[in-house]
Amino acid sequence: MERSQATYRVVINSEEQYSVWPSDRDLPPGWRDTGKNGTKDECLAYIQEVWTDKRPSSQRGQADHSE
Repeated sequence: MERSQATYRVVINSEEQYSVWPSDRDLPPGWRDTGKNGTKDECLAYIQEVWTDKRPSSQRGQADHSE
């Protein structure tokens, strides 16, 4: 399938890290669907918009408590 015709979905793991995954494939263990689907470029744009803190959630929690 050509990239321009492929459909992807945005997935997230338990550390709140985002990725793009082909919509026609089963999710890998540890990842869940966010509900956002579209072209790869649309999904990447969505991730850029919502994933503002790239640190894993476990590191964000530690930093918040150390101040």
